[in-house]
Amino acid sequence: MAYAVGVHKREGPWQFSKRGLFYLILILYSVLTALPFMWGALNAFKTLPETAGRTPTFLPHQWTLDAWIGQYGVLTQATFPRWFLNSLIVAALVTAGNLFFDSLAGYAFARMRFPFRNVLFFLVLGTMMVPVAMTLVPVYVILVKMPGGSWIDTYQGLTVPFMVSAFGIFLMRQFFLSLPVEIEEAAAIDGLSRFGIYRRIALPLSRPALATLAVLTFQGNWDSFLMPSFIASSPDHFTLPVGLASFSFQYYQLWPQIMAGSMIVILPILAIYIFVQRYFIEGIASTGVKG
Repeated sequence: MAYAVGVHKREGPWQFSKRGLFYLILILYSVLTALPFMWGALNAFKTLPETAGRTPTFLPHQWTLDAWIGQYGVLTQATFPRWFLNSLIVAALVTAGNLFFDSLAGYAFARMRFPFRNVLFFLVLGTMMVPVAMTLVPVYVILVKMPGGSWIDTYQGLTVPFMVSAFGIFLMRQFFLSLPVEIEEAAAIDGLSRFGIYRRIALPLSRPALATLAVLTFQGNWDSFLMPSFIASSPDHFTLPVGLASFSFQYYQLWPQIMAGSMIVILPILAIYIFVQRYFIEGIASTGVKG
């Protein structure tokens, strides 16, 4: 009589060594990834002469809060709260715009039939291959020549041109293609319009993709430096990355202040990712189901 049920094949030494090697690689990679963050965080508690010395140090020789609350500390600068608020406003508005417009366009490309649909979709994808630096001059010229007046150094100039992204359209289209079309056909039979199907059925089912798009868009605009540095010309409209550049001068840099500000920039992104991590991973895994 064969007792096949409940019998587990014991792992050999080779299988165990492969698993141990895999975990060792993951641990080493995690340490190497965390080292720059730890070094930057520790530099925020060093004195300026120590950070400017020729011999780098890991742990501070003299712990200090000058970079945070000193004379030139980031938290004592009158404009720093304004920069934080500007980054929050810009990132939130751009994220909200992308969630709405990218999901609309993605749903249209996934479900609607219209002439040259595939051609238009590939043209949208083609814009992803254009470097951001090449769009600086065109975007700047368009903002200067807006009909109602120049949008340079305004909130609308920092937000409106970036409320749609080719990557967001691609991400949402791929996710909508993975949804069963039978649910939408049943809703159409019940009398729902195309926009009603999008709002009441497609959007609630696409929470993982929306969470993924929200995290990536918020992070990209929260950390953005190149475009805001061209569009914002006064400290009142600086975002955090642009404002932190003011701590760097021609002949020396306030490295403790720069590192302290960098830690503040990282914290909101880290908090958002922790809260939506489950949806983020699910959205990334689901967007490549159908082509």
